[in-house]
Amino acid sequence: MNNCSIVPPSQTELLTIHNMQRLASPTFLLSIITIALIIVAIAILFSSPIHASNDEVSAELPFSRPNYYPLEQTVDPTLYQPNGNWIGRLILPPPEVTQQQDWVEIELYHTPDEYRELVGQTLRLEWSSDPKLQAYLDAVKTEVKFSAATRKSQQKGNIHPQRLDGRSSVSSLQSLAGARLEDDVIVSLSQVVVRNNEKVTLLQIEREPVQITGLFYGLVQLLKPEEANSPLCPEQSPHLCEFRVRHYNAASRQFDGPEEIVKIPQYPLKKNGLFPSTTHQLEHSPAGELGWYIYGAKNSDGVFVVQALRSRSLFQLQPDRVISDKLTGIRYIQRQNWQDTEARKGTIQKVLVDVTAQNTRNAIAKWKEGDREARFGRHRALVVHLFGGIGGKKAESMLPGTVTGHFSYGVAEVVREPIADELQFSIQYQQVYAHNPDGIIAGTMAWENYMGDLQRGWLATRPVSDILIRFDAVTENYNFDGIILSPLGELEQQLAIINARYRTGDGTGAAIVTPATSCAQDSNQALYIAIERIKQQVNETPAIVRWLDTHPDDGQTQRFQRLVALGKALEAELVPLGVVRPDWKYNARGTISLAGIETNSRFASAKNLLPALLSWRTIFPRRAHDEIGRIFLQQGAALWFLRANQVGGWDEDILPLAPTVLLGKFPIAATILGRLLTAVTVFPTVQGWLWVVGITVIYSAIALPLGLASGFLAWELAIDNGKQLAIEAFYLFVTPALVEEVFFRVLLLPHPTEGIFPMSWALWAIASLLLFLAYHPLNALWFYRLGNPLFFKPMFLVLAGLLGVACTVVYGLTGSLWGIVLIHWLVVGTWLFGLGGKRKLAVKPINN
Repeated sequence: MNNCSIVPPSQTELLTIHNMQRLASPTFLLSIITIALIIVAIAILFSSPIHASNDEVSAELPFSRPNYYPLEQTVDPTLYQPNGNWIGRLILPPPEVTQQQDWVEIELYHTPDEYRELVGQTLRLEWSSDPKLQAYLDAVKTEVKFSAATRKSQQKGNIHPQRLDGRSSVSSLQSLAGARLEDDVIVSLSQVVVRNNEKVTLLQIEREPVQITGLFYGLVQLLKPEEANSPLCPEQSPHLCEFRVRHYNAASRQFDGPEEIVKIPQYPLKKNGLFPSTTHQLEHSPAGELGWYIYGAKNSDGVFVVQALRSRSLFQLQPDRVISDKLTGIRYIQRQNWQDTEARKGTIQKVLVDVTAQNTRNAIAKWKEGDREARFGRHRALVVHLFGGIGGKKAESMLPGTVTGHFSYGVAEVVREPIADELQFSIQYQQVYAHNPDGIIAGTMAWENYMGDLQRGWLATRPVSDILIRFDAVTENYNFDGIILSPLGELEQQLAIINARYRTGDGTGAAIVTPATSCAQDSNQALYIAIERIKQQVNETPAIVRWLDTHPDDGQTQRFQRLVALGKALEAELVPLGVVRPDWKYNARGTISLAGIETNSRFASAKNLLPALLSWRTIFPRRAHDEIGRIFLQQGAALWFLRANQVGGWDEDILPLAPTVLLGKFPIAATILGRLLTAVTVFPTVQGWLWVVGITVIYSAIALPLGLASGFLAWELAIDNGKQLAIEAFYLFVTPALVEEVFFRVLLLPHPTEGIFPMSWALWAIASLLLFLAYHPLNALWFYRLGNPLFFKPMFLVLAGLLGVACTVVYGLTGSLWGIVLIHWLVVGTWLFGLGGKRKLAVKPINN
């Protein structure tokens, strides 16, 4: 057959042709298109809706955009000061331009006078070539490729670094510049080196840029809104509200300076129905009685637009109360600091705790002016930050009975504020912060950026506690013949590493918060690593070891010994079970694998409960905040508490809620759970075990002669066989030893860390002992019939009472369940198996 000949089609071929003609008909195609559209509509209907973020909504307002404010700013230097020596807007270069180089661009808004010609220029910003700095940069460089979880998070309205997706070798600076959807990150720089490289001017830095709000700031007294010119100002709607203000006069030290009109934004509602801030009754706020610092810039009309607020009185070195007693200080930390939070809405409190100061004047005088430009300046303080929850008519959702809050560290120093010409606190946070709908970026943030910012800050909506901790063993450097150690600097470095990796999600684009990992957990991971790194530096540097050995009486050696003692106390808090989390241990050895980030790393994806159990004390921000403060206080540190409770304009729909531990809204349940977890996870130190042994010996020296002389005790070995002994010993360990010690000591007695006064603790101890004694005859009468009538005999009650006293004393000294359980178990076991106890009880052997 010729291959080119024509053959009539078969029946099958005719059917196929007919079907193809049907498929090609307009009616069939229209039906297919209709069905496809229906499927797409159903998919859209049942898929997760895509929400615009709070940041995107606010960005639509002209006054929220950087280009609303001209580059050329003219302000009266007697009324306004620049918010930093070097200020600029970070710009993320295209990926093909950087070519894996670690730099971004910065549009300069303000410079020192000698570089004034650079204002308005866009220059390259890069890191210095310091080897230690480069090691940090290499640790955080990563390829960014968004995960499915990141895409899902975006649909919920969270801001992720979309512009970094698909980039390789993203650096710390690039992750900061590209954190939001637009180039709107305003920063200040310190220790800037200006270099000319091939006729190109560039800036080099050694410290991470600080996120700030506002190019300038002034000190004013708010008078009243200009309602005639701005009728919408009292209402809650997006608007620029006009306020008349009076400036501070440095000469008279009063608010009798020039008056002017400023504009304060009223931002729109967030997706959760809350205003980020409000101008309503702002002029009547108690926090502004001594004036407000207003941060912002002038618009094209020459009117100053306020972008952030800071209460002057909150940062003055004038405490409302000074506590000089350690126990009173601990009680303040754990109870009074957050007491009556709702009733204190709109107010601020300042309390100084210093157990070493002779008087109030001496306590304040210790807080000396620092050096802002120093790499690791002297006289700095560690900041422990905690914010609470939002209640009221528009309360945020929360765990049952629990207000989690947020925890972070930071650094504070005393500076001389030039407008008021007075010493004040200056705070910079190291915010380990997960991706969120507000565009808050993990990193170094000035107080007015994180707290006072009217668009993104928390001052108006949340209660806040900042503990400023001054402890020279941590906050001042060590110089061992030219070898410099900086504990606080090491902590900052570790936090900077974690923050950089949070910004990129370790390459996934999202920091995933789980029960085992969180901002509080990773902040304290940085603290643990910093402690370990300092220990490594000392142990691995023979010159430091020799210096310490040859200068035993030097003040620096004594300071270092206090640092070692603090490190042990903090390590016991951070690693309560004595077993270090694998990711923390791995990271402390030098390889940085971050918990809290979705990754394929062996240690980083800590989503099960085991890591949480190994570091449970840092899961809840309130617990971490209080315990870190207590430990520093017990080591002799001075603590300054700065408290703000929804400060600023008045929003009647919200109330400040104190953060809590688990079930903290139910005090009895929270107390029981807290005492039990603390006692279980505290293991006696070497000194503690010596107390256990010593008091057991003292008990035996008293109980044995009494019992033998009265005939209640008699030497009598009652051991059937080894297996039977092991079984019965196990039962004795559980009950009575474990069960009775948990109830009569752990649950009834305040834990030694609770800061209760000795007399109060003694009364609780007496009450628990009486209940312990009464329990035995009642137990024999109603439940344990074998103990009747033995448990009613006077000598039994005397020996039981002595045992209760011994366990109570040991618990008060160690705070550990395990020491008292061991004593109880040994005493009861010795009585039963060696002193006639089994015969008196007529206990039958427990069958297998």
